[in-house]
Amino acid sequence: MSRASDEPEADLPGEAPLPGLLPEPLGAELIAFRRDLHMHPELGNQEFRTTAAIKKRLEAAGLKPRVLDSGTGLLCDVGTWKGGRPMLAIRADIDALPIPDAKVNTPYRSTVPDRAHACGHDIHTTTVLGTGLVLAELDRQGLLPNPVRLVFQPAEEVLPGGATDAIRSGALDGVGRIIAVHCDPRVDAGRIGLRAGPITSACDRLEITLDGPGGHTARPHLTTDLVTAAARVAVDVPALLARRIDARAGLAVTWGRIDAGHACNVIPMRAELAGTVRCLDLDAWRDAPDKVHAAIDEVATLHGAKSEINYVRGVPPVVNDPAVAELLREAQTARRGAVAIEDTEQSLGGEDFSWYLEHVPGAMARLGVRTPGSNARLDLHRGDFDADEAAIKVGVELFTAAALLEGHRS
Repeated sequence: MSRASDEPEADLPGEAPLPGLLPEPLGAELIAFRRDLHMHPELGNQEFRTTAAIKKRLEAAGLKPRVLDSGTGLLCDVGTWKGGRPMLAIRADIDALPIPDAKVNTPYRSTVPDRAHACGHDIHTTTVLGTGLVLAELDRQGLLPNPVRLVFQPAEEVLPGGATDAIRSGALDGVGRIIAVHCDPRVDAGRIGLRAGPITSACDRLEITLDGPGGHTARPHLTTDLVTAAARVAVDVPALLARRIDARAGLAVTWGRIDAGHACNVIPMRAELAGTVRCLDLDAWRDAPDKVHAAIDEVATLHGAKSEINYVRGVPPVVNDPAVAELLREAQTARRGAVAIEDTEQSLGGEDFSWYLEHVPGAMARLGVRTPGSNARLDLHRGDFDADEAAIKVGVELFTAAALLEGHRS
């Protein structure tokens, strides 16, 4: 991708510029590192090569990363925590998606069939790696006021998310706050999107099996017409929920798969539906399984079908702590000025960063990855997704500024 021109760092009035800028040689190294990850994507809980590459580079900088108990992903403290002030944690997710890389004429496109970094996790990983390397140099110079923990988390794309494994492995031990970014192809490189309060939605997986005796399409009155039953579940369940849950909660059931039958004149004995349940409101999300179950059973029973429901809990909404969101705002302002920040809306996407926020306050910013002036309409989870690599420098310097500001205030 072409790279956006770097904007000059903006000094805060009456203050010296913050240290922790990304040196140009390291910036070039990070771009090469990101491209290597992009060429070798690995799915959740299979990120062995990715984990080894991160570990090797951190160790080369004199740091001591620790692989998570699950076998992939790792934690690394920059500076020595001695049980004093809580640390700031900075999180990256390292897994890819099970879709083919559809880019053409891109030298670093995926070399792995049906695997692609189509959500920007390679950018996230490289950004946090670069942050760790810059902070390690500041620590050697005595300029890091408080230790910082790097969290390289596996399996963000696998419900309920690898964040739970990271937490069990001690990711939040000694941590007072946590921050992260997520790539946003609607925001220009050089800028970030910020929001206090909920910034993503809850996301669960829903799988339904409908059973009945089936029979001949000439005599549907003697059968359980499972095709009709499946169609009614697909249409009526979302409609029922829309009247039973406060519309402001933003609960949405959306189907991704419906499967029933093999012949035009045979009513099948089984039908299957699968989709997602997304919800903007945390309290409504907690109530969603019972309400969804009841609606499905009601519609299925009306049509004489027996329903079997597999409701897989995913992730709650990411709810940005206002004080931590303000830390990110101040960090970006210190680096690039307030003009490099835009307000962003709550999305219906899910993010397992939310699990960390069940334990400590934190915030996620949207990291702009669109080349300024570009008319490309790229989106996440598409095979042609790519990012303006100037975003890496922006992310590194955002995180180093946040670490320094947080450390001096603790």
